[in-house]
Amino acid sequence: MKLAIDIPNFGHWGDPRQVVALARNIEDAGWDGLSLWDHIYVFEGNVVADPWVTLGAVADATKRLTLMTMVTPLPRRRPWQVAREAVTLDQLSGGRFVLGVGIGHPPGPELATFGQETDPKRRAAMLDEGLDILAGLWSGERFSHDGDFYTIEPVTFAPTPVQQPRIPVWVAATWPNRRPFRRAARWDGVAPLVADPEAEFRPPEPDELAPILRYVAEHRDTDAPFDVTVSAYLPPGGEGAERAAAYAEAGVTWLRDLWGPWRNEPFEAWLDRVQLGTPG
Repeated sequence: MKLAIDIPNFGHWGDPRQVVALARNIEDAGWDGLSLWDHIYVFEGNVVADPWVTLGAVADATKRLTLMTMVTPLPRRRPWQVAREAVTLDQLSGGRFVLGVGIGHPPGPELATFGQETDPKRRAAMLDEGLDILAGLWSGERFSHDGDFYTIEPVTFAPTPVQQPRIPVWVAATWPNRRPFRRAARWDGVAPLVADPEAEFRPPEPDELAPILRYVAEHRDTDAPFDVTVSAYLPPGGEGAERAAAYAEAGVTWLRDLWGPWRNEPFEAWLDRVQLGTPG
């Protein structure tokens, strides 16, 4: 199992220079990756940085880290623009980029403010259509599309990604809603959450993963590698090591230490924490 740091692109991390500094420290301390949220507006007055520009700077400043958007709300974006940006980041990083996608949350400030689609079923359909467009444009072959939401005249995108057959795509999904997990099964990984009446959703505990991963496996039609990534708080020391070991045993391939916006600590405290190294 690989270990990453998971941070929002706002608040502490609304300054891309701090994210780059953190990424250098993450790499030096032996972590495997950095995942960055993809929001454009969270609440009035909040400091937000563009995750794609930020990850471009991180790619140039690091040599080994896997870089992830977790998650990009594809229905909020033009798929052909995301296709181009993703290949550019894949090229810049030498094939170290993973695209995490979802329908987008929260729909109020993130979507309604800008007059974008808020209905979850329509956004799910937009996500499916957008993913097909990404795969088609990344193929390097002549591609066209005539769908319910997007139309593309015959076009060839170049260059193709460094990673083949495509940039890995991980799909966010909230259990027990089954459809998003069937969607994830068609791609390269799943980022599961669990519905929670008190918190809306939360990371799954290790002992909750078995039925989730069994359901995904039942809907896979290939034996190609498939990643399971969870973002969960890892306390420093032995408790964090035990928690990480439990996730590994449950089948998680990428565990991301969640540094959520509610952990209001100064930047220096984050650096001290990451320099302790990975749990265990």
